[in-house]
Amino acid sequence: MEKQNDSMRERLLARLPQPENLAAYREKTASLLAKHEKALFWEKMPSVVCFVLAAAIVWADWFWGQKLGPLHPYFIWIWAGFFFVAGGVGELRYRIYRSKVDILKEVKQVQLQVLELEASLQKRSCE
Repeated sequence: MEKQNDSMRERLLARLPQPENLAAYREKTASLLAKHEKALFWEKMPSVVCFVLAAAIVWADWFWGQKLGPLHPYFIWIWAGFFFVAGGVGELRYRIYRSKVDILKEVKQVQLQVLELEASLQKRSCE
């Protein structure tokens, strides 16, 4: 069992970036964070659309509500409620994803700082 843990540890440590690849890792990190920022924009859109639809339904009920008959309030408010709840769920998903991206940014920043420190230590030891 101990041997298996050691091999797993070695495999995980082998995947860590090395100080020699600092510039390539910095570029890779920047592109990864840019990709997540772009995805965050599109993650926000469904909740915005749902809130706009809910507001449009409420506005339409206020504007034309008297002319649509006796059963319309139930249908209108059920649909508005549905879109409002769907928008709330979408907003919650967006905030969770946003916090994951923020944590990823912080982790990558710390990794880059550690790599820079390792690179400077290697330069000092070679001198």
